[in-house]
Amino acid sequence: MSLRQAPASLQKWQTPLLILFAGSIMAIIGFGTRSVFGLFLPPMTEAREWSRGDFAFAMALQNLVWGLVLPFAASLGDRYGPVRVLSVGALIYAVGVWLMTIVEGPLALHFVGGLVVGIGVAFTAFSLVTAAMVRVVGPDRRAMVIGLGMAMGSVGQGLFSPFAQGLINYFGWATALTLMAFITLLIIPLAMVLPNDPSLGAEKSAKGSVMSAIREAMLHRGYLLLTLGFYVCGFHVTFITVHLPAYTDDLGLPSHVAAVALSIIGLLNIAGTLISGWFGSRYTRKLGLSAIYAGRALAIAIFLISPKTELSVYLFAGVMGLLWLSTVPLTTDIVARVFGVRYLATLFSFVFLSHQLGSFVGVWIGGLIYVSTGSYDIMWIAGIFAGIFAALIHLPIDENPVPRLSVSQL
Repeated sequence: MSLRQAPASLQKWQTPLLILFAGSIMAIIGFGTRSVFGLFLPPMTEAREWSRGDFAFAMALQNLVWGLVLPFAASLGDRYGPVRVLSVGALIYAVGVWLMTIVEGPLALHFVGGLVVGIGVAFTAFSLVTAAMVRVVGPDRRAMVIGLGMAMGSVGQGLFSPFAQGLINYFGWATALTLMAFITLLIIPLAMVLPNDPSLGAEKSAKGSVMSAIREAMLHRGYLLLTLGFYVCGFHVTFITVHLPAYTDDLGLPSHVAAVALSIIGLLNIAGTLISGWFGSRYTRKLGLSAIYAGRALAIAIFLISPKTELSVYLFAGVMGLLWLSTVPLTTDIVARVFGVRYLATLFSFVFLSHQLGSFVGVWIGGLIYVSTGSYDIMWIAGIFAGIFAALIHLPIDENPVPRLSVSQL
């Protein structure tokens, strides 16, 4: 299917190019907003006299709630379409971010920054957008479309990191968060552009309910290995996103270093996700994933033993940027190839739940270890071993499609 040929069930104005554009802007906003919360750790903990552990637990809880709620949000999107789900989620997201500006106690922060924002992030998750985007292109273009969406998310991280740091420096952290809340509301009009037909683009032979599709996936060894490997992805990226600003502060580096590093990660991830999408459309996706996780382990090991300077932080950020979200196009494409796109959002949501469990552990344990030892070294070492583990368990994954009729026979 050409990008210029809209499926018959779309409105005339809903061209695939317009849908991909709207989805890309939503990725920029969604990824950009949630990627900069780590920049608020130093000023918020200082202003409210919280510990890093207090803030870290709120962010860890946010990621856990995101993962736990996403299967429910995805199933609603697969059943009723993504438009209303994304719109409600954007409203909850914006309210939660704004409430973070007025809470004063750690428990209140855990509630609004963890629970409320986590629900909002789940209902605006890019996997819901991805499921809509891949339905307007052919199977041979899915990995590239997913890679494009993830690349746009990286643009968001690259743009929002210096933008948020500038707002914090000039207007204070509370005003910066308030502006972020208003920006998330832009997701609502963008969601109206997406196709709201959940059966659009689904394989004609794909039958059965969402529960039968889930049961089939849970009995598939490759799906389980993919899910386990994605835990490591969450462990890596969320620990770095939340704790890198505090880590560079501990090193005595200027405050702008963390913002620049996060921006570099986002900008280099544009190339990483596009390369990943290109690779997945031509070569074995599981080998690509193994290489990415092995590369992360090597990058962390080299960074840990290197002198800590602005240059070394930026070089580490650049390498990690290439490997950052490049796991997502390959992981999503394996799920789509094996099980089809009819229940893609739901099936990927369970894989992503594992990612968020890893995020919860990475962020929270990272804060606890720092409070206990005054150092992040143990977490960096754990990241090395986790990367090696993930590289190995992807190798046995079977990427061949399951017989579509088997879903209805379960």
